[in-house]
Amino acid sequence: MAFIDKFFKALKEQGGSDLHLQAGQPPKFRIHGRLEPLNMPALSNKEAEKILYEILDARKKARFLDNMDLDFAYEVPGVARFRCNYFRQQNGVAAVFRIIPTKIKTLEDLGVPTVLTKFCELRSGLVLVTGPTGSGKSTTLAAMIDYINDRKSLHIITIEDPIEFVHENKKSVLTQREIGNDTESFSAALRAAAREDPDVILVGEMRDLETISLAITCAEMGNLVFGTLHTNSAGKTIDRVIDVFPEDQKAQIRTMLSVSLQGVCAQLLMRKTDGNGRVPVNEILIGSPAMAAIIREGAIHKIHSYLESGRGEGMMLMDDSILRVLKAGLVSPNEAYMKATDKSRFESLLAGSGKRGDH
Repeated sequence: MAFIDKFFKALKEQGGSDLHLQAGQPPKFRIHGRLEPLNMPALSNKEAEKILYEILDARKKARFLDNMDLDFAYEVPGVARFRCNYFRQQNGVAAVFRIIPTKIKTLEDLGVPTVLTKFCELRSGLVLVTGPTGSGKSTTLAAMIDYINDRKSLHIITIEDPIEFVHENKKSVLTQREIGNDTESFSAALRAAAREDPDVILVGEMRDLETISLAITCAEMGNLVFGTLHTNSAGKTIDRVIDVFPEDQKAQIRTMLSVSLQGVCAQLLMRKTDGNGRVPVNEILIGSPAMAAIIREGAIHKIHSYLESGRGEGMMLMDDSILRVLKAGLVSPNEAYMKATDKSRFESLLAGSGKRGDH
């Protein structure tokens, strides 16, 4: 048993999500969104290296020493899988470990809008799940892939860095590829995927122009493509995709995106009032001819009113989702105000709910 496994066991037992371990600091657990130091002295660089290098094979260690960054997955049998990121900082080596639940939760278990099942029923197109780091994007996507796997006989390819949730073949056949181990890059894997008879492709991160361009092309070729971006609203997501491209390609990409984009689910996690866990809130955009026209024209400022007019079809503004969990008593007015997009609008909503005094 590696020394670090004791930390992982304790993290799991305390209901934490992340372990932070770095030279010059005591180890810390993130529990329900808050980072809490353990009752231990700060680690020296030598101690941190000893703990962190113990779980690296020669290849991974060489890669870390060369690049000064390393992503991989690590499993403690009977405890959990962990997404690991090693890096260097001013005091020496450091790492952050994110727990990956062994059991894939259903969309219902997660408490995300039921309209996400509509995205899973699509035959083709691009669906983007977005949000900042730690907002539960991977967990929601794993639930969506599992929904398809339960119901359809398809070939699903996932391209991840690293592989987080491990899917069993149910009705579908799953091909999971990890950057660095199974393929050189997201773009290389996407180029190859077109020749691997896919039905569904999950792109773990759409980081650059080539990856985004290939994802849109795969969607146009009749595949259902799921991707992630670090944006926190539907409008910003569309802007981000278009802004990656040079000026002379933007008109063409708007046209391609208007045809292929079928939906956006932006997600945030909010700390529950009782401090016991977090609750997801979502902004949901569903594709239509009207939305395609907005994208083609570059009139992204119209997205807000488009979302408002589409509530009957399951569309949702982030602030409406936040207000819903606030009214249900799941989150505090202060937490709601901090996460709100339009703070001025939200202040009046809080005043109306009689709960404003908390912020």
